[in-house]
Amino acid sequence: MQTELPRDVIAFGESARDRFRALGGVPFALEAETDDAARAQAGAALDELGAWDIDARGDADELLAAAQLCRMAGAVVLPYPVVERLVALDGVPLALLDPARPRLDHGDLFDAWVAADLDGTARRATAGRRTGSRLGPFVTGAALGDAVAGVSTDDVARHLLLGAWRITGALDNALSLVAAHVQARRQFSSALSEFQAVRFATADAYVALRGLDELAKYTAWRMVTAAPAARWADAVALRLHAADVAHDVLRCAHQLLGAIGFCDEHDVSVIDRHLQPALRLPYSAEGLADALMPSVFDGSFESLFSPAPSAPQSA
Repeated sequence: MQTELPRDVIAFGESARDRFRALGGVPFALEAETDDAARAQAGAALDELGAWDIDARGDADELLAAAQLCRMAGAVVLPYPVVERLVALDGVPLALLDPARPRLDHGDLFDAWVAADLDGTARRATAGRRTGSRLGPFVTGAALGDAVAGVSTDDVARHLLLGAWRITGALDNALSLVAAHVQARRQFSSALSEFQAVRFATADAYVALRGLDELAKYTAWRMVTAAPAARWADAVALRLHAADVAHDVLRCAHQLLGAIGFCDEHDVSVIDRHLQPALRLPYSAEGLADALMPSVFDGSFESLFSPAPSAPQSA
């Protein structure tokens, strides 16, 4: 597996990063909470980048371009359903949700949705009103309609993969902001970064995030090399690990930032709040673990403890 991204994918990601920063970065996401025109601007910026020309169901380079776009969007928690549009079904955005508690992030941006459970069972969906939660300011309720054919577990896997790349981008930016804070903030005539406990905490968070980054690349490679059942299991495992790493990184960020980390004047507060739908939809970490367990037992999820392939029988 090649862990370095292709040069054209890196260049595309840099263009996306610069375009999203030109919108205003993380503060732009905060502005969008009270100004719907901001989300229209985000959509226009994606149009300019040619985001919807990317075939997220295509070859490895196409998938990596989509993943890198999601990562850059995550870094500024871009107020737009990038993942859902990249894996759209016949132009209709595809969301993953829990049928028992249907919720759509940015549901009010589109009149029609396709909503699928983790097993690929899909139905048409229409958005209701926003829930009003600060932990997901653009989340709406949803009404489910008729069944929809044509959604596969591979569609679900790519949705989960791209969502994990978006989470990785957000965590990367949050940790960078924390690193800048502990180097600038002084206590007892020393920068916070000089204290051993602070160094240990940030090092642990950094190592966890770098591990998630490598797993995200590995899972993208598996999307074009592994069998369908293994692709789905790997994507669920990646999303589950992303949720675990997010818990650790955001906890570290809030501990080191103190009270300011819970105020929207600091970007980490906005990143944390806007990231919650990606971490909680369609299921919590516990729900994802429950969904993954059958694949562990039947061998679809390959690990160090997977049963060895059976030897071919001689005639």
